[in-house]
Amino acid sequence: MLPKQNRPTYVCQECGAITIKWMGRCPTCDAWNSIIEEAVVSTPSHAVSVSQPPVCITASLEDAERQATGWGEFDRVLGGGIITGSLILLGGEPGVGKSTLLLQVARAYAERWGKVLYISAEESVRQVQLRAHRLGAVCENLYVLNETDLTAILAQVDTMQPQLIVIDSIQTVACAELSSAAGSISQVTACTQRLMQVAKSTNTTFIIVGHVNKAGALAGPKVLEHAVDVVLSFEGEKHTPYRLLRATKNRHGSTYELGVFTMEEQGLVEVANPSACFLAERPEGTPGTAVVACMEGMRPVLVEVQALVSVAPFGGTPRRQMAGVDRNRAAIVLAVLEKRAGLQLQTQDVYINVAGGLAIDEPAADLGIALAVASSYRGLSLPPSTLVFGEIGLAGELRSVAHTQRRLAEAEAMGFSNCVIPQRSSCTTRGNIKLVKVARLLHALEATLPSG
Repeated sequence: MLPKQNRPTYVCQECGAITIKWMGRCPTCDAWNSIIEEAVVSTPSHAVSVSQPPVCITASLEDAERQATGWGEFDRVLGGGIITGSLILLGGEPGVGKSTLLLQVARAYAERWGKVLYISAEESVRQVQLRAHRLGAVCENLYVLNETDLTAILAQVDTMQPQLIVIDSIQTVACAELSSAAGSISQVTACTQRLMQVAKSTNTTFIIVGHVNKAGALAGPKVLEHAVDVVLSFEGEKHTPYRLLRATKNRHGSTYELGVFTMEEQGLVEVANPSACFLAERPEGTPGTAVVACMEGMRPVLVEVQALVSVAPFGGTPRRQMAGVDRNRAAIVLAVLEKRAGLQLQTQDVYINVAGGLAIDEPAADLGIALAVASSYRGLSLPPSTLVFGEIGLAGELRSVAHTQRRLAEAEAMGFSNCVIPQRSSCTTRGNIKLVKVARLLHALEATLPSG
């Protein structure tokens, strides 16, 4: 029998559960073929030393240095720029443009702040150079390294002492002290913790790329997200040019900001006015569309909600297909339309979509969803210069939402002249916009679709 310290362990690569033997199915998360063998490596104990004394919480604060990259959309999501000494994790689907984004950010950062080391563990130096020349991301302070060994990477960091290090990706980097394969839970955990120690002790910023699993979540252990300072999610449909950058965790700023880019031949291009892009191809005078003012962080964004209502074939169960809106929230809105507004939707297929690939989940979109569905059902179009937003309650009442003045300011800038909002909204008339305040969903239908 093997000594206890030399026995192998079996670790699930999805949830991190440990079993004493191999299993085809993880007993904790029910994932199939996710358990692999990992050898236990004993590390010598070190004496505990105190490097810094405790600091009283009432001591004077020193503002952390925030370095703006010059990319307004990227800096917006981070809260104004990169905090030195932070560890940033960027995740996204394969092919969405993570490497393109980071290469362009690295070039912009290098031009402003100094040396940047781009470590490509998946591509050769030649491949990265070709992409950099195609994107115009060439700078004298930007260096490229192809390396997968963590010890060699940290040796190069110690020699060059760059201000920013990009590692693409963390799942392909391995620590030689561990016998498990690169990408395993033990390797990802050990490498991330080591990078965090280096970042905090040397005040160097790291940006690491993380793979995603089949469910669209970041692959690897959850400790990966807990250990880093910022978790960024880069999203976008492969068939649309828009790319969205969100912060799902940010120790140095808000997690509600949104950065919008378009993928062009020369790389990613910032979208300074997302509302204009999302409404550029809006079909005016067509039943089943409504423009809604949503908030992404502190930025108001106008989006087009589309709905298509058609008779369910064969008298079967009607379909409810949603894209870009919360399915449960949309189901509530449809139920209120049936019960409180008298729309006979129980025999109708309903399809709801947010144009442009943007996903909205705030209650302010309820009124836009309801009016788009009612417009398609009745075959009547909303006035093209009308904007709507508001939360719908189960009793059919309209409830006010936050940041009304910001939404109205964006509507005025985009040329809208009418706005249907809840009656109890705390706002004043702005510019040339006519405010139509309504208390119930029925009143909103009468104000926008009077002949229905």
